[in-house]
Amino acid sequence: MKKNHPAVLLLEDGTFFEGLAIGKIGTTGGEIAFNTGMTGYQEVFTDPSYLGQILIMTTSHIGNYGVHKEEIESESIKIAGLVTKKFSQGFSRPSGESSLQELMEISETVGISDIDTRSLVRHIRNKGAMNAIISSEETDIKKLSLKLKEIPSMAGLELSSRVSTKKAYDFSLDNPLYKVALLDLGVKKNIIRCLAERGCHVRVFPMNTSISELEAFKPDGYMLSNGPGDPSVMNSSVELVKEIVATKKPIFGICLGHQILGLSQGLKTEKMFNGHRGINHPIKNLKTGKGEITSQNHGFVISKESIATQTNIKVTHMHLNDDTIAGIELTDKPVFSVQYHPEASAGPHDSRYLFDQFIENIASSKN
Repeated sequence: MKKNHPAVLLLEDGTFFEGLAIGKIGTTGGEIAFNTGMTGYQEVFTDPSYLGQILIMTTSHIGNYGVHKEEIESESIKIAGLVTKKFSQGFSRPSGESSLQELMEISETVGISDIDTRSLVRHIRNKGAMNAIISSEETDIKKLSLKLKEIPSMAGLELSSRVSTKKAYDFSLDNPLYKVALLDLGVKKNIIRCLAERGCHVRVFPMNTSISELEAFKPDGYMLSNGPGDPSVMNSSVELVKEIVATKKPIFGICLGHQILGLSQGLKTEKMFNGHRGINHPIKNLKTGKGEITSQNHGFVISKESIATQTNIKVTHMHLNDDTIAGIELTDKPVFSVQYHPEASAGPHDSRYLFDQFIENIASSKN
């Protein structure tokens, strides 16, 4: 790619920014969102939950420490496009293996740099979530606006099937104590690692696996993973999770898995004006009264109104910025879930205890 190659970012409401091309020369579209994390960009970009989203990074410099093979959450970049203020073509970290530019080219990720990201984020915060398009091959705004109209809304969009594994696979460390069936809706690698480190033999199943196939593994518990898209249109996954809950085995849901669990129990989800994306989100554990700083990435939440009508579901965690529901549990079964990412990657480890809680539930159910 030539230096100083022009690029354009056009928003659904007609606002546009001119900058410089990064990554692959091309055109990309999706829902535009922003992440406030100060570090961990490689983990963020490879998170399957970001599929279909153009991501603004609010940190001024991106790419400056390069990339490393151990800092991935999936096998490729999953964001639809990248927007940043300053982009480093090179990198200074001794352990860095290549540049972010190289990784973006390999993953065919289109991006734009050298724009006023502070102004852009303020605009998004005021106007709400909307679609956008980035192009470094076409700068005519009228032509781009026509292409932008073809991009589907995130509301009503099912995306998990594009990132879920096509074939079951196993992961464990030495001498595992328990068997966990993980329903892959777009899982991050670190969720699997966190389970394995706690003595679990994890079998990762495709999202369309039947309950009989899951039970044939004879799991001690179930993990419902994170993932992208609108949970309200994932009817088959909701029905499957309803069957999983009926086994009465311990269940732990994260992010999309949390939303699907809620839907399976009669709750409703709703799209947020602006989602939560970053590694500094404050959560309150309503059971202990303690606060947690958490890693988050979601644009949908469980409706507070719908949970008020349920007698067997208890809210366990709340987001302190906007009082949205951040965690639930079933009062009659060893089943719980959270809206955020206790595995972090990137982010703080305040919530890793939730994996321990899941293991304790499994141990108790086996006794």
